[in-house]
Amino acid sequence: MATTNIGKTKRSTDDMINNAVDRQQSWLENRRSFTRNFLNRFHIFNKPVEQTKTVEKTDNKRNKSVLRAYWLPILCAILVILIAIFIVLFKINTPVKVIAPSVPEPIIKPVEKQPVSEPMFDLVRIEQSGNIVIAGRNVKESNISIMINKKIVATEHTNTDGEFVYAPSDALMPGNYVISLIDTDKNIKSKDSVFVYISEKGYKNSVSLLMTKNGSKVMQAPELLDGDLVVSKIDYLDTGRLVVTGKALPRLRVSLTLNDKYLGFARVSDYKNFGLGADVGDLKAGENYKINIRLHDTEGTTIANVEHNFVMPEMTGDDNTFYTVRRGDCLWIIARNFLRRGVLFTMIAERNNINNPDLIFPEQLLQIPTK
Repeated sequence: MATTNIGKTKRSTDDMINNAVDRQQSWLENRRSFTRNFLNRFHIFNKPVEQTKTVEKTDNKRNKSVLRAYWLPILCAILVILIAIFIVLFKINTPVKVIAPSVPEPIIKPVEKQPVSEPMFDLVRIEQSGNIVIAGRNVKESNISIMINKKIVATEHTNTDGEFVYAPSDALMPGNYVISLIDTDKNIKSKDSVFVYISEKGYKNSVSLLMTKNGSKVMQAPELLDGDLVVSKIDYLDTGRLVVTGKALPRLRVSLTLNDKYLGFARVSDYKNFGLGADVGDLKAGENYKINIRLHDTEGTTIANVEHNFVMPEMTGDDNTFYTVRRGDCLWIIARNFLRRGVLFTMIAERNNINNPDLIFPEQLLQIPTK
């Protein structure tokens, strides 16, 4: 029985081996057939002539079928290429003519000056030589007299535009002068007058102010500067308050003294502006005063000093002054300088019809109700 079992086991093992060999040969034959077909398709090996002809016929039939199926897109592509070549060769070099419509010449009309019914000032300037120049308007072709310190010094005749100029050959002595105009024909005096201060130090320290019922306007300001410190305006209010504004190096300190008496200090803003107000009491007309504005560094050392000596003029009695807003200003600071307390900014807002006190603009002219 042992021999019989061993024989059966041998035969079954041989069958398994033969089957495996057959499957391996079949797989190899399939691989060789696939490889031959793949290489024949790409014409890598030499083929018999008959087979090549057969392949060529097959390819020709395939190309003809492709042309029949895609002839329309191919034709459209050829037409597009031909049109592009035509545009490039014949259209680029053709000049384009642009016909501009005719525009009539502009008609420039001269600016008509408003006629005036009373004498008015246009300019009062102190020259470098100390001479004064006065220009203004009145009724055309009329006589107008110039009065200085309540005394008529000259009479001029206006031209066809109503303009006149008065420039005396002799310079005025240093001091204070009030200039007015009188229409000699109608005996009408100008409503406005001009205050002039001629400094002993020359025209650079002289002042010319147009005084109206609504306040004063600087016609010629003194050149008060020392290096990086520039004083643009000095206001003295009839409330006894002195206000100084100007420009300096940002974040430094500016101090103010009157006749060597310390009045206070202010910080220069990031926009290089400063404003400083102080109570000085009543300054008597005709007396000499000295103002010093000093710029200090971070250690307190004076690095610039503007000194202004002046003779106090007579007050006009007007209860208003004007202030031009600068970059970085706010109504609180303006009210603190002019009205002593920042909480009074509502008075400035009300006088100037400002609905939003937080919204003011550079170069905006504000009327300050000093009383």
